[in-house]
Amino acid sequence: MRKLLQSLHDRLPDWAADWLDTLVPLLEVLLISVAAWLAMRLARHLMGRASRTYGLPVSFAALFLRVAAVLVYGGALLWALERFGVSGTVLWTAFTGFATVAAVAFFAVWSVLSNLFCALLIYVTRAFRVGDVVELLEPGGTPLVKGKVADINLVYTTLRESGDARNGTQLQLPNSLFFQRALRRWHGDAAETAGEADGG
Repeated sequence: MRKLLQSLHDRLPDWAADWLDTLVPLLEVLLISVAAWLAMRLARHLMGRASRTYGLPVSFAALFLRVAAVLVYGGALLWALERFGVSGTVLWTAFTGFATVAAVAFFAVWSVLSNLFCALLIYVTRAFRVGDVVELLEPGGTPLVKGKVADINLVYTTLRESGDARNGTQLQLPNSLFFQRALRRWHGDAAETAGEADGG
């Protein structure tokens, strides 16, 4: 492609060659922009389908799309700048600096990211749902905590230990805790009996 453009550039008069030098990068940037837009449309479609299939919360889908947008549009911007002649060394230095800051930030918020990922796993694996009675067990089988699942968000799962939403006790557990301990899930009549025994 480069050879074809160079050959065409050499055959054109000077005024047309100057226009070609301007139009080709603009056309390339336009194609990069369209590709980024199409990639984000595909990401939205796939996330919408996953949300409907697995019942993912809206907040998780929105977070995924924001991260995807930063990656896709950031990559498109760097590629477009390279088409306009910005040095690859400058771009690489900027990218590695950004990646270093991102890695430090990633480790700083690891526990939050772990809970976000575990929230996704809870929805995808259907480990439990709102309304289920669950019990976390210590490694030896000793009960740690038991309650009726009142809410599952991106960071915490809320268990109703006793009473109702207005009068009673609730416990918020990090989502990652459900993958670090054995989980007992109560079904049918046993769940009703367990819920009544807890005051739920």
